[in-house]
Amino acid sequence: MVRKSDNATRSYFEIEGISSSVDTLKAEVRAIYLDDQIPWVIGYSGGKDSTAVLQLIWTAISELPLEKRDKPIHVISTDTLVENPVVASWVSRSLDFMREAAEVQHMPLQAHRLTPEISDSFWVNLIGRGYAAPRNKFRWCTERLKIKPSNEFIRTMVQENGEVILILGTRKAESVSRARNMERHEKKAIGDRLTPNASLSNCVVYTPIQDWSNDDVWMFLMRYPNSWGYNHKDLLSMYRGASADGECPLVVDSTTPSCGNSRFGCWVCTLVDEDKSMGAMIQNDEEKEWMLPMLQLRNELDFRSEEARRVDRSRRDFRRITGHLKYYTNKAGEPQLVPGPYKQDARSYWLRRVLQTQRWVRENGPSYVSDITLITSEELREIRRLWVVEKHEIEDILPRIYQEELGEPYPETKIDDNLVFDFEALQSLKNICAGDGLHFELSRNLLDIERQFRTMNSRRGLFQALERAIERCFYDNEEDALERAKDKQSLDQISAADMEFLSSARRSLPLFPEDTD
Repeated sequence: MVRKSDNATRSYFEIEGISSSVDTLKAEVRAIYLDDQIPWVIGYSGGKDSTAVLQLIWTAISELPLEKRDKPIHVISTDTLVENPVVASWVSRSLDFMREAAEVQHMPLQAHRLTPEISDSFWVNLIGRGYAAPRNKFRWCTERLKIKPSNEFIRTMVQENGEVILILGTRKAESVSRARNMERHEKKAIGDRLTPNASLSNCVVYTPIQDWSNDDVWMFLMRYPNSWGYNHKDLLSMYRGASADGECPLVVDSTTPSCGNSRFGCWVCTLVDEDKSMGAMIQNDEEKEWMLPMLQLRNELDFRSEEARRVDRSRRDFRRITGHLKYYTNKAGEPQLVPGPYKQDARSYWLRRVLQTQRWVRENGPSYVSDITLITSEELREIRRLWVVEKHEIEDILPRIYQEELGEPYPETKIDDNLVFDFEALQSLKNICAGDGLHFELSRNLLDIERQFRTMNSRRGLFQALERAIERCFYDNEEDALERAKDKQSLDQISAADMEFLSSARRSLPLFPEDTD
């Protein structure tokens, strides 16, 4: 059993010394590795903790004879596609180094870069579907961008092998809540060191450096050279440049803290008050000033100030994404509709801002970011599909925005050759509606629904689709919608009271009426 420090902030190495402590841990790693044929999956984010864990595992397994290195070790790194570009580049190169070094050193290690499904990506949800920028009460990003890709990989490994051992760089010294959570899982430990994962069946977790302090991690990294050819001192320099003492962990379930409180994470993250790491990189290194437009875009997505909340509210629909209405009483005691997704103008604006930022960085940044991609062609294709097919925005404005902002034609072909109207015709329809956005939306959507069903073999569902479109645009304006929502809630409450009265009356009636006097 490996010694644990009494205090998570104390050095793990202070009693036995770093060499002896690391040798003991390496022996433990080898014993667990040789104990069975269950494959290992190591979570790697490129930060100090995951680097230390991988370094420890690599060093320990490399000391085994070649014939005993027969169990596969998978290193997985989740790229959300909106990672801090400096960190993303660091991790990508590191994975390349790992693959080459593993082959040369005959290590049973495979490195994997995981990404979210295109339909789950940040820009597809924000610009395509219109999801508001993530916030604590609507934290839609963590599940889609980080948990799903890693969990899908782990579940695949479980299906193929029956079980899997997940190795993470989580440490109790990171926070009080992290220590409490890890200690709770220790009570369910299988043996001395393996604990069952709360959300993944047949997956146990191994956290070899859970009792290390921050200083222990850096002491280990500075003492032991990197096994796959990367330089730990460069990693330290990156942390110093970002004034960072944390990293974005591999997130596999909702109990693992997301990147909201971390220094290294998504450059668009609005779950923190400010992006301190990117701001510090820009301030501390003139070569990083090319990231300033990205930081400005991130700050524009934020909604914390009074003015930002007002602007954010004006950009969002008064209907929920399903078309339904919901209202609440604000701090002033006034009823107010819960805002829904970003409206078409707002989504078009965010697309322009991302493309403008990408173009500026490519044209004004150093050569190594001349081909940087802030939004991929696959994401643009899916955004266009969502706008035209699902939202019935048959103006099909994405290609025009693309050409205006990047100065080159959109490379994709026409999304549908059977669109009812072209952009100019729809502009005429909008003019006929005399500024009534709901009237224009209803007319356009009804025309597109009829067109979609006209090309189908069966027109089943046509009337339901038309009815939904009419219900969505039924209101004169937002004020009318609020009044109707209040009336509906009042009717629902009356109906509920009537049902309770009838139920109570029914309970009070005798079972056999003839028994009454």
